[in-house]
Amino acid sequence: MSALVLPTVEMLAPYEAGKPIEELARELGVTDAVKLASNENPLGPSPRALEAARRELASMHFYPDAAAYRLRERLAAVHGVAMEEIVQGNGSNELLDLIVHTFATPGSHIVFGEPAFVVYKLAALAYGVPFTAVPLRDQRHDLEAMAAAVTPKTRVLFVANPNNPTGTHVGRAAVERLLREVPPEVIIVMDEAYIEYTDAPDFPDSMRLRHLRERLLVLRTFSKIYGLAGLRVGYAVGPAQLIDYMNRTRAPFNVGAIAQAAALAALDDTEHVERSRSENIRERDRLTRELTALGLSVAPSQANFVFVDVGRPARPVYDALLRKGVIVRPFGNLPTSLRVTVGTERDNDRFLESLAAALR
Repeated sequence: MSALVLPTVEMLAPYEAGKPIEELARELGVTDAVKLASNENPLGPSPRALEAARRELASMHFYPDAAAYRLRERLAAVHGVAMEEIVQGNGSNELLDLIVHTFATPGSHIVFGEPAFVVYKLAALAYGVPFTAVPLRDQRHDLEAMAAAVTPKTRVLFVANPNNPTGTHVGRAAVERLLREVPPEVIIVMDEAYIEYTDAPDFPDSMRLRHLRERLLVLRTFSKIYGLAGLRVGYAVGPAQLIDYMNRTRAPFNVGAIAQAAALAALDDTEHVERSRSENIRERDRLTRELTALGLSVAPSQANFVFVDVGRPARPVYDALLRKGVIVRPFGNLPTSLRVTVGTERDNDRFLESLAAALR
């Protein structure tokens, strides 16, 4: 009897989503659980985005614009590119999957870092594409080793900058070197979901490096600083030829009308974005100082979360925090570490107090 699925799909475990925060709070017997597990913006979406979404509700019986014309038009103006160089996605997750689906086959090869965003590996396994997961060096992407891992069969190379789950970044000089040195037939994907939170002087905006190679795709999202995680809107910018191929395999109506309207309005609320950025930087720095003062090792983050090594098995610490109504993110393959979203000042105080008690 023939196999029902690819062997690589057989190996996959379903993504383990957390329970709704209301259900967890009920189970734990707390009324004010704090969720610091999914890298969401604690300030929520822009008021302009909320109003635009409300206006769109009356038209929900119509299909959305399948080409996301107005959103792509606005993004093209923001980034100084042609509309034909932008494709919208149901979050950047869909775009990452779409890149593998469109450009790679079981006879080709993919390169990414490890640990990095889990979707790179999930997409490779789902489509049966061989891959090389290159270990991080000093908790950062080792771009030299990643370039060395490229073979004649390599079609795609993923770089998360800043990286998830570590929050670390690679600087402009290293990224420029990678873009120049990797063979031109390879598609380099710069996944910049957290770029709006960065403040490192050497952080590279890959939109400004497109002149260095033709086959470069830059991914952005509205799920993080724009606070639209529940609506699922992302986009990729790249050469028109690559975008055209992705549009051929992209599902029609992949981004809803309410999501498109909210994203368009969110782009115009620069005050909300700047407030989200400045408050995140202040609280991220404070969390790093306070955790370091507890004797813990914290990766230098450029994102809206911190990655902390608690110096012991992390699962019991996670469980102790959970019992206190504080939800963070453990990782089975990183057994002594936790990823903690940067929340509001009050949320972060609650986490720090609960963690100190858990460690005692």
